[in-house]
Amino acid sequence: MSSAHRPLADRTVVVSGGSRGIGLAIALGAAAQGANIVLLAKTAEPHPKLPGTVYTAVADVEAVGAKAAAVVGDVRKEDDVQRAIDTAVHTFGGVDIVINNASAIATEATESLAAKKFDLMMDINVRGTFLLTKAALPHLRQSPNAHVVTLAPPLNLNPHWLGAHPAYTVSKYGMTLLSLGWAAEYADAGIGFSCLWPQTYIATSAVTNLADGQNMVAAARSPQIMADAAVQILTGPAKEANGQTYIDADVLAAAGITDLSGYGGGDDPIWDIFVDKS
Repeated sequence: MSSAHRPLADRTVVVSGGSRGIGLAIALGAAAQGANIVLLAKTAEPHPKLPGTVYTAVADVEAVGAKAAAVVGDVRKEDDVQRAIDTAVHTFGGVDIVINNASAIATEATESLAAKKFDLMMDINVRGTFLLTKAALPHLRQSPNAHVVTLAPPLNLNPHWLGAHPAYTVSKYGMTLLSLGWAAEYADAGIGFSCLWPQTYIATSAVTNLADGQNMVAAARSPQIMADAAVQILTGPAKEANGQTYIDADVLAAAGITDLSGYGGGDDPIWDIFVDKS
């Protein structure tokens, strides 16, 4: 395929937590458009319940004809994050796109939530997003159409979501606030800071492993919908994305894609958290 039909050709994408699920789907979507991919993840060895490692993810990217590099590391650790950025620069010449995908979730009630789970969510979701973006910024400034896409929701202050799982909500909204803050802080830098969130549950291995996982997956859409929405954002002008908080289905609708049946989930998919049915 010619570079004219591969709009991300020669651009380099760094994805946190990209060994499986949505992160890997976005990496593959960008790779199919010609991007080089650097994956930062802890999964050097197979998880007993979750398929895939950072190395199998790299193999998946290479299978679609793209170049990729694996960095085994923890997004919470500054040295590991810097190593991922250095790998992108030394291997591919720079960083054009960052996908802040790594995330932890614990939705227990406040009185039942262990402090270490609270800390884990804040460290991965907020600190990890901060560290990776900060490390990439000097290189993003040099890119002609740089994007930072953070997988975080619009700031829905419906008391239902505020009260459903306050600690997790704070951690995800913290990611969103960082993105919105950077959009304002770097408004003149030519970098598009945006958030992307699924309208519905996404059929990942993590969902499958829940108590009612099989039924939930049947009413969830494929990770491909997030990949396709991300590619729409990444191939568009950074200035148009800057400061936006997107829902995947809305991104596709704006691109003229309204039939979402191919992504699965049935006629009545489960709406994701933080998303109100209109």
